[in-house]
Amino acid sequence: MTTTEPHPLTRLTGDEIELNRAILVQAGHVTESTIFALVSLVEPDKRDVLGAVPGLDRRVRTLLVQRDSGEQTEILVSLVERKVLLARVLDIANEGQAPITITEYEDAERMIRADPAWRAAVEARGISDFDTVRICALSAGCFDIPGEAGRRLVRGSAFIQNDPQDNAWAHPLEGLVAYLDLNSGEVVQLIDTDVVPVPTERFDYHLDSWLPEPRATQKPIEIIQPEGASFTLADDVLTWEKWHVRLGFDPVEGLVLHQIGFDDQGELRPIVYRASVAEMVVPYGDPSPVRYWQNYFDAGEYSMGKSANSLELGCDCLGEIVYSDAVLADDQGRPRTIKNAICIHEEDAGILFKHTDEFTLASDVRRNRRLVISFFITVGNYDYGFYWYLYLDGTIELECKATGIVYTAAYGDEAQRQRWSSPLGDEGLGMPFHQHMFCARLDMLVDGIENAVDEHEAMRLPFSDENPWGNAFTRKVTRLTEEGGRLADGKTGRVWHVVNPTRKNKHGLPVGYELRVPDLPTMMAAEGSSISKRAGFGSKHVWVTHFDADERFPTGTYPNQNPGNGTITQWVEQRRPIDGDDIVVWASFAMTHFPRPEDWPIMPVDRLGFSMKPYGFFDQNPALDVPRPKSGHCSTATEAGCCGSGNSTERCH
Repeated sequence: MTTTEPHPLTRLTGDEIELNRAILVQAGHVTESTIFALVSLVEPDKRDVLGAVPGLDRRVRTLLVQRDSGEQTEILVSLVERKVLLARVLDIANEGQAPITITEYEDAERMIRADPAWRAAVEARGISDFDTVRICALSAGCFDIPGEAGRRLVRGSAFIQNDPQDNAWAHPLEGLVAYLDLNSGEVVQLIDTDVVPVPTERFDYHLDSWLPEPRATQKPIEIIQPEGASFTLADDVLTWEKWHVRLGFDPVEGLVLHQIGFDDQGELRPIVYRASVAEMVVPYGDPSPVRYWQNYFDAGEYSMGKSANSLELGCDCLGEIVYSDAVLADDQGRPRTIKNAICIHEEDAGILFKHTDEFTLASDVRRNRRLVISFFITVGNYDYGFYWYLYLDGTIELECKATGIVYTAAYGDEAQRQRWSSPLGDEGLGMPFHQHMFCARLDMLVDGIENAVDEHEAMRLPFSDENPWGNAFTRKVTRLTEEGGRLADGKTGRVWHVVNPTRKNKHGLPVGYELRVPDLPTMMAAEGSSISKRAGFGSKHVWVTHFDADERFPTGTYPNQNPGNGTITQWVEQRRPIDGDDIVVWASFAMTHFPRPEDWPIMPVDRLGFSMKPYGFFDQNPALDVPRPKSGHCSTATEAGCCGSGNSTERCH
């Protein structure tokens, strides 16, 4: 520990993670059977941080799993006082359990392979080399199955990998699932249905010998900034153009953006206090005995931050790149560094604004740029990129990119394959239908804590004395006064303005930001189903809640094997006030995936997300000071050599 007091939101260092472990060891909480499931910074009270209160404690929350007893303990440690402040045992029946750890995931394959009943079932399918059977240890969910209460479970599906280079996802071993107790190593139930032939065709997309001849038509694209990047990163504080943001990295959420603000004529104006992807869930739509339970919570059950990739220049990121490492605790509570976990760069974003005027004969154009802050994760077969974009005009966007390998199944019944999946080939291979559901948490701070939300909709007006020609339309504005969820509506262009009622712009309107969430299908599972209870955030596109520091995750703090307690749908039942108060806005959006043949054997990126645009936050276009771009080839040269310099008939290409 250094003597210099860090910023309260500074990420945990390797030394702090080691110190946390030492304190827990000294307090007697760590044995040979202990797994450190989560080690997280406890962020201080928001008002203390905003008020720059000195001497704030550095606290760490740790979730331990004792594999011998099954006990799971949440422990609060003060790094400043070097002691345990609180330790409590989770009520796993009601609170849920710790996320699945890397250690447990790797152990699951060995444990399942050792089970005699499972081995017999594999042999009945004509397979004698058990080492070729790869186990995908998947989160169990919560279905009130007799005998499962109190156990720490995964459900193991199987795939065949004939050699180390074989793409196992092409060879599902159908009709066989092992329900495994991770603590005891016991297969508590074996689901063994009809024997289905294993698809044999290889799809080794990762091997040059399997791929088609590479196309020779691509010429190099080089992105250079001779004078270097326009942004700076110092002690996790990122500044670019007029943007200021502090970077964080959480083991569950991954990348976190703290204290997003915009410099407006010398005043750093806050917009969002904390932004992150708080959960993502992948529910499957096949009701068969071997797949009805497939619902993966990539944040709460698998820890997205701990699943982050180390990014590579020229492959994952292109241009003048600055990377930031992530330091997290491993399963033994020691620091583990993920090199280049966060990628930061700026890129051209097309036209910012443009006009050729018939009266002044002026032709004016500006080019847009955006700052990109991103990270990528791999969870099982899928890979996801999370890209936060900050634009010159004050726009904020989140784009989620889904790629990787679509989960596969083998169907013996062609009618079932057609009903529940997208078929591949003539060996019964199919890609089951599913959704990718994301929920971003936005702790709003638009020019201060006192925020409110207005719902805006386009409204068509009927013929009337006021509207004799029938052309009139206006907008309907509804102030949301208590917590709840709302649906997007493409027919009315429904959007939400997060405003500060106490601060007006020069036009007399409250300053604000407009949230745009796409009108896409919500949760497809039936209301009342297990997944609809556990991932209720997916039933709406936007939620607004009164701020509560304990309400960080919409599916509950510990969603693994949680029946649906402590979720956002229960929080809003309190109907707390949200009009001119400390509020959190949650953006929920989903890709309903009926896989295409073109998604196989590796899926081209699909994109979805949301945006926030300033709406009355500024008095006018905040990008008017963006300089004119240099002209590469214009029909008429100008003194400045820029596109659209004053009164000119110059045309730029």
